[in-house]
Amino acid sequence: MTQDEVVAEFRAAGALLEGHFILSSGLRSPIFLQKMFIFQDPVRTARLCKALAEKAEAAFGKIDYVVSPAVGGIVPGYETARQLGAMAVFVEREGGTFQLRRGFTIPPEAKVLMVEDIVTTGLSSRECLASIAEHTSNVVGAACLIDRSNGKADLGVPLVALARLDIPAYPADALPPELAALPPVKPGSRSIQGVKA
Repeated sequence: MTQDEVVAEFRAAGALLEGHFILSSGLRSPIFLQKMFIFQDPVRTARLCKALAEKAEAAFGKIDYVVSPAVGGIVPGYETARQLGAMAVFVEREGGTFQLRRGFTIPPEAKVLMVEDIVTTGLSSRECLASIAEHTSNVVGAACLIDRSNGKADLGVPLVALARLDIPAYPADALPPELAALPPVKPGSRSIQGVKA
């Protein structure tokens, strides 16, 4: 799947929004990728995650476990794991940090891939990877549908993405005038999970 095809999937799903958005990182952007509009369609989700699984397997080889951060990473993590024939588990926030819960375990010898939905600054991905590191040192890399940092986010492990986009993001005190003129909207989920942006 080409980068243009990935963007076309987001457009067709109504998941590429324009306006003034407060991202979960706290940065502001004129573009928001509402991935839940993708994930409400199982066929579209399977198509994208199949392409992501193929790209991840080409980069990292056979994967045994896929670990994703809750909430946004659960659906693409599960579907990518299904396409890889791997186990799917997720970490969720407990006391402000990601933890494996619900009795999930990761065998120390398992080859682990961290799967995320969208990477902007890489903060939640790094937090997820730190949680995984408490259980295994065998993380082969990370994968996401869209890397909106265009390769600038440093996760500490190799990252494969279906699309790398250069979508601008600004601190709240450094907005361009055309963005500052629009009312901000906060569509992300991090604050819902009890973490301040």
